[in-house]
Amino acid sequence: MKAEKLKEIDNADLAIQDRDIQEQMFRLRFQLSMGQTDGLKKLRVIKKDRARILTILRERELHPELAPEPSAKKKKKKGK
Repeated sequence: MKAEKLKEIDNADLAIQDRDIQEQMFRLRFQLSMGQTDGLKKLRVIKKDRARILTILRERELHPELAPEPSAKKKKKKGK
């Protein structure tokens, strides 16, 4: 994923993507330990994506004015 696209995403969504990437990395490392080398290139790409996400989160931690406004989520109205 490109850094420009990641910078448009708010912190909460970036944190969710980071957790998803960690899970993918775990699965790929497990596959590699079992002898399946199909995931090596994917693992490298995922590690770079995670580094980009963590860098952007750190930049926003140091300079909060750079962070985009959190996206407003739609609330569902419950009928009685």
